[in-house]
Amino acid sequence: MTKAAVLGAGSWGTAFAKVLADAGTDVTLWARRAEVADAINDEHENSYYLRGIGLPVGLDATTDFRAVLDGADIVVLAVPSQTLRGNLAGWADSIGKDATLLSLAKGIESGTLLRMSQVINQVTGADMSRIAALSGPNLAREIASRQPAATVIACSDSARAIHLQKACATRYFRPYTNSDLIGAEVGGACKNVIALACGIASGVGSGENTIASIITRGLAEMTRLGVALGAKPATLAGLAGVGDLVATCTSPLSRNRSFGRVLGEGGSMERAQAAAHGQVAEGVKSCTSVRALAASYDVEMPLTDAVHQVCHEGLSVEEAIGQLLGRRNKPE
Repeated sequence: MTKAAVLGAGSWGTAFAKVLADAGTDVTLWARRAEVADAINDEHENSYYLRGIGLPVGLDATTDFRAVLDGADIVVLAVPSQTLRGNLAGWADSIGKDATLLSLAKGIESGTLLRMSQVINQVTGADMSRIAALSGPNLAREIASRQPAATVIACSDSARAIHLQKACATRYFRPYTNSDLIGAEVGGACKNVIALACGIASGVGSGENTIASIITRGLAEMTRLGVALGAKPATLAGLAGVGDLVATCTSPLSRNRSFGRVLGEGGSMERAQAAAHGQVAEGVKSCTSVRALAASYDVEMPLTDAVHQVCHEGLSVEEAIGQLLGRRNKPE
């Protein structure tokens, strides 16, 4: 029987652990805080991140990562992108030598400008064929509520991709396989930044035309960057690109959109973070690293640049809008 270890008991880690359990996979969840693990074990609910959502009775949680990793042939990494390296350094020696490593984190590492699969490879020494990424329109609360959704599992090793696919396929969760790891990761990182832009626009009262324009031009930005890095345009036109972008940019369940909305309404970064109730809006840090990565490849990403300036350089929302609308006219 397939055994999976899910490292990270936030909303998405918990939701995906539930998917694995519903698919018949033997899964254990690692939580950083004892009170989260206790709630999952005793109440069968992660009341800290998915309040009101019942979890399978057989889904156990613990703060002992060694116990979680013992014998696991699938290791799911469900911690925020900017903390992945530090966490993984402590876990690496306990990961099985042939285990498949599946990243749920969506971002570009600050400083190194590495994708998550590259961080995993660098820290663990695992061959890239053992590393996969999951990306798509996967809002955690909806999936934990067993609402139908699809996703992409990207891995260069087709056999491992199929193994992962079987481990998480349920009547409500449909995973597709894809060999384009770069495309899946670029889409996952960039969509959070564009969702911040959509939230900001919504916060200042902009309508659907504006949101649709941001999503479309955001897709152009992520496609330019993805292609420069070696991704396939078709990946970014699929679930890991357009699909994830639409869900994250339009849903009130999206942390990044909600964070941006507070900024658009005139709130401070501190107020926006407080409104997130301790959950991470990945795009806030990723906008800086995505922007730097794009610059290193001479890729133009004006929306990403504007979001970075609003979040980190004190540019007002009004100035950012004027800056974007004031760009020279050119063909699409």
